[in-house]
Amino acid sequence: MPEVIAFSEITCPECGHTQGERMPTNACQFFYDCTGCGALLRPKSGDCCVFCSYGTVKCPPVQLGDGCS
Repeated sequence: MPEVIAFSEITCPECGHTQGERMPTNACQFFYDCTGCGALLRPKSGDCCVFCSYGTVKCPPVQLGDGCS
């Protein structure tokens, strides 16, 4: 079983603020509140979660090849 990276840095597309976050290991995270400007982030079309859209590392389900949870 491949090692899952559970930490990603999210960069807000509105203000450019970057925040390190621990990702849930058993699900995708659909919403994220930017800690810089307060914008509510949602995944881009075709992505399952905010980490896949704005993070430095894809979410654990995608890393494992399971796709969206």
